Amino acid sequence: MLTTAAALRGATKHYKTFALGPVDLAVPAGSILGLIGENGAGKTTALKLLCGAIRPAGGSVELLGGSPADPAIRARIGVVFEDAYFPDCFNAACVGKSMAGIFGKRWDTAKFDALVRRFELDGSKKIKEYSRGMRMKLSLATALAHDPELLILDEATAGLDPVVRGELLDLLLDFIQDEQHSVLMSSHITSDLEQVADAIAYLHHGQLLFCENKDDLLQEYGLLRCAETDLARLPEGCAIYTRRGAFGCETLVKDRTAAHTALPDAVCDSASIDDIMRFYSGRDAQ
Repeated sequence: MLTTAAALRGATKHYKTFALGPVDLAVPAGSILGLIGENGAGKTTALKLLCGAIRPAGGSVELLGGSPADPAIRARIGVVFEDAYFPDCFNAACVGKSMAGIFGKRWDTAKFDALVRRFELDGSKKIKEYSRGMRMKLSLATALAHDPELLILDEATAGLDPVVRGELLDLLLDFIQDEQHSVLMSSHITSDLEQVADAIAYLHHGQLLFCENKDDLLQEYGLLRCAETDLARLPEGCAIYTRRGAFGCETLVKDRTAAHTALPDAVCDSASIDDIMRFYSGRDAQ
């Protein structure tokens, strides 16, 4: 049984204006790993490396115990990218027939049709008539209909209304219940990741800042509110970044317990994933 569904091992990729890595990132089998980062941080590049859409300049990529260069390995994953493309003249039935030709015996027509109905897609409409959210739902149905072992989702909940997003998140939780299936998903809707992810990886300017258990992460980081003069009492390395205002300051701290011990009278609330990203970005803007 695989313990790691996919991994980047010292992987790098270089473009004219951007460089990713070296990145070491593993997706544990039977789990959901959420990938976060600002626009241009390298999330899509990392996902494309993992699924074999592009090749690394350095390092290596592992996928389901093999290489993403192997077509048989790639057939065992389901992929949804934000810019996924189907011909505008196709309808859902045409997409299903095309995918059946690609995946052969792995393709489950009945499952695809059921997902199309579940997502309330009008199968008679051409894709050019679909909204962005409808296109994303069609991509999701396509990704799930050949029983993949690993789902790689790039902003898959973008453009979906809250009800459908909730249905998708429930579907992902069902997908991993047997511990044989895994999910790697990037999202700017970090509240979705807080609901379903087992771990969170943060890419920042092409570098992996951390990959941690989600519950530990949300317990570890905090927002400390106190007078600026009190910050000197914090242990070294505890404060990530401080935002100063007319009525005091707000600091992202990496160890809430240490912050509370140093400043027992100060308020230190838990930090959300959005808070963590916002403060790290603020630190860079100094």
